[in-house]
Amino acid sequence: TSRLKNVLITYEDVPNQEQRERLKLHCNQTLFGLYEGVPLPARNGIEPYLPDKITLFKLPMAHATNTPEELYEQVRHTLWHEMAHYFGLDHKRIHELE
Repeated sequence: TSRLKNVLITYEDVPNQEQRERLKLHCNQTLFGLYEGVPLPARNGIEPYLPDKITLFKLPMAHATNTPEELYEQVRHTLWHEMAHYFGLDHKRIHELE
């Protein structure tokens, strides 16, 4: 979307150890995606910030889907979810909109 500014969208196989520790993930938990940055509403008009980052995690999504179509939909949904965090939405509001 053209409303995203200074955001890196990338992918990794799985969350790294630092991300897992920061999020307090247990060994049986994983992520499909992660937003790291300062949400727009929290910036109070202050610029510039370091680039925000959205990481999509390939292996958890691949293991959770059975077809290329399901994987495509999971990637689309995960990216939408992480972009919603960039715009300041919390998990409660995201789930209301889903």
